[in-house]
Amino acid sequence: MKSRATLRTLLLLVCPLAFLSDVTRAAKCGSPEVTSRIVGGTDAIEGSWPWQLSLQLQGEHICGASLISSQWLMTAAHCFEHSKTPSDYTVLLGAYKLSTPSSNQVSTSLQSIIVNNKFSGTGSAGDIALAKLSKAIPSNAYIQPVCIPSASMDIMKSTNCWVTGWGDTAFGVVLQFPHTLQQVTVKLIQRDSCNTMYNSVLPQIQSDQVCAGYQQGGKDACQGDSGGPLVCQIQGGWYQVGIVSYGDQCALPNKPGVYTLVSEYKSWINSNADLSSMSFSSSTHHSAAPVLTVLLLLSSLVLARI
Repeated sequence: MKSRATLRTLLLLVCPLAFLSDVTRAAKCGSPEVTSRIVGGTDAIEGSWPWQLSLQLQGEHICGASLISSQWLMTAAHCFEHSKTPSDYTVLLGAYKLSTPSSNQVSTSLQSIIVNNKFSGTGSAGDIALAKLSKAIPSNAYIQPVCIPSASMDIMKSTNCWVTGWGDTAFGVVLQFPHTLQQVTVKLIQRDSCNTMYNSVLPQIQSDQVCAGYQQGGKDACQGDSGGPLVCQIQGGWYQVGIVSYGDQCALPNKPGVYTLVSEYKSWINSNADLSSMSFSSSTHHSAAPVLTVLLLLSSLVLARI
């Protein structure tokens, strides 16, 4: 089995009212302004996955990651196997073509790294890590956080799921210049079915993992996509269901990709990262303003007892 780490390296709007409507809360995560999608292993549209990050070790892309608040990212634990020294890493936000950076791209360093203590190697439980950025990054049309699902969400009913990244386009085939962000739609697969496909004597797929892909193969994450997001559209918002963890080569029949199940770590994420705020630039999410105005007006009316 191979982790999805690259083979090329080392072989919010802050709201003062607690009773904001669901519509306003949804604007804080999982709500890209660009919504065009192209089915099946193709170039993404710039801005369509604004939480996608590039984690770079000493200047080279090694893993994907996702933005979960203005100053925190989430990725796979194995992405930090080479080094756990924050200064060794940089993160690109708003990136699209890695070889030809646009004005939408922001680069920053890491302040700290938190690796889940369950992780012991490829295929093990706990393949999840958090990292704090050295500074808070304001959100805009190209940089926004993804939503984190709760344990109570029935994610297996999700039918609109995608995985994104800058990894290889086939096993051993490097993404070509200018290294444009790739996207592919995948199907979630029940754990029992996935274990059957892998023909495991013992359950190979852990309780904190989920599989995605197709029994016939053909669509999958690959090396260099590790740590990146598997997202599903749920009730109108985009939630990160999984983190790219490992697989048997890429897109083989009966060998779907294996992902860390994010909902299993919701409490761990909340206890280690501050997800309470995301500052938005003035150019985005104007739709929240009328809601805030109405709420403030209602609040003043209540205080005045009208």
